[in-house]
Amino acid sequence: MAESPPNPSQPITTPDPLITEPELVSPNLTDNIALPATPPPGRRAAATFIFFTVTLDMLALGMIAPVLPRLIEGFLHGDTSSAARMLGLFGTVFAAMQFFFSPILGSLSDRFGRRPVVLLSNFGLGFDYLLMAWAPALSWLFVGRVISGLTASSIPTAMAYMADVTPRERRAAAFGMLNAAFGIGFVLGPAMGGLLGNINPRLPFWVAGLLSLINGLYGLFVLPESLSLANRSPFSWARANPVGSLNLLKRGGMLAISGVLLLGYIAQQSLMNVYVIYADYRYHWTDRTVGFSLATIGVFTAIYGALLVKRVVAKIGERGAITLGLIGGAIGYSMFGFSKTGLLFWLGIPLLNLMSFTWPSAQSLLSRKTSPSEQGQLQGAINSLRGIAGLIGPGFFTYVFSKSIGANAIVSIPGTPFYVAASMLLIGLILAQYATRTSKPILQT
Repeated sequence: MAESPPNPSQPITTPDPLITEPELVSPNLTDNIALPATPPPGRRAAATFIFFTVTLDMLALGMIAPVLPRLIEGFLHGDTSSAARMLGLFGTVFAAMQFFFSPILGSLSDRFGRRPVVLLSNFGLGFDYLLMAWAPALSWLFVGRVISGLTASSIPTAMAYMADVTPRERRAAAFGMLNAAFGIGFVLGPAMGGLLGNINPRLPFWVAGLLSLINGLYGLFVLPESLSLANRSPFSWARANPVGSLNLLKRGGMLAISGVLLLGYIAQQSLMNVYVIYADYRYHWTDRTVGFSLATIGVFTAIYGALLVKRVVAKIGERGAITLGLIGGAIGYSMFGFSKTGLLFWLGIPLLNLMSFTWPSAQSLLSRKTSPSEQGQLQGAINSLRGIAGLIGPGFFTYVFSKSIGANAIVSIPGTPFYVAASMLLIGLILAQYATRTSKPILQT
């Protein structure tokens, strides 16, 4: 005779390494109901759509990366110095839009549901890329970049959607798949952008816009709403503004885990802002070699996220996965800084990419600590942390690098930016051990 299913009214008593006191269990009774091990087929299809949405978003961002500087330089009549300053302004504004609007869109999704926010973002991003493709002046291109920062802020809503349709014990794997989507976009986007940009620097914008619009149209037919009416919460500017949204992260061990993410995001800025110039200065790599190495980072991100996160978390738990990722990342950054030859640098890439285990595991812990009606606000707050890193990191790491080389160097160690990044991860490791320490048994949420 088939074994009867467990009674959801009888919660399982297990230790949760994130929550240190029993009274911190969410008061929402639906949080304590066991979720099915496998989501219904419709929800699996919806989760697949969300995966492709994030992949296309990252693909589009990657496609315009190689051509945006050239397009800006064209508007400035070939003035490279002015183009570099303007490109920095574009990057800062994009990060600022992420910081301010991620929590707003996340809170709107908690109020009105995930579906309208995700679909509106797809259409908004599509039309925005078409606007940037058409832009007859630099001011129009700048407006387009502002709008793209706003519409790309829907990624937290996609994360919240995955939290809605995924059992809590499997969220690390789900977030790992979305991390793989970032990796795929990181690999394919710049490659496609470079090929299309050789034909016409505006062509990548046209293609990115059409892809986003097609995906939005597809979503109209296949994407159901994931957030039930019972789990929706009123919209509040007090929670939707960046500062208010970050207050959500003050609960229990959430603040320390959030600190781990923030330190990791800031450390990651060393790759985005120093990597290329460092490789050129120290190893004299060609553009092709730099591009291939960046693609390798993306490949490992995709492999770890899609194939290994689920297995690693199942084997050593979220706490172990966070620890493994932070240690591997610190060693990888240190190898980047220490390496006097390109070979050791290459060997550091798979170690650095062990951070792919940290991001989804940390997000999973935070998600499990948050009620269904707050998942959008949570993911918006997490993306605001990325925005903070985007505001701090570029100026900080480029300054550190400039003071590590040349006649005016404070310390003549070219790898200093990566040593600083490694130190940040080690501080994050201490925070992670504190936040995920073994605690008293509580009700499984």
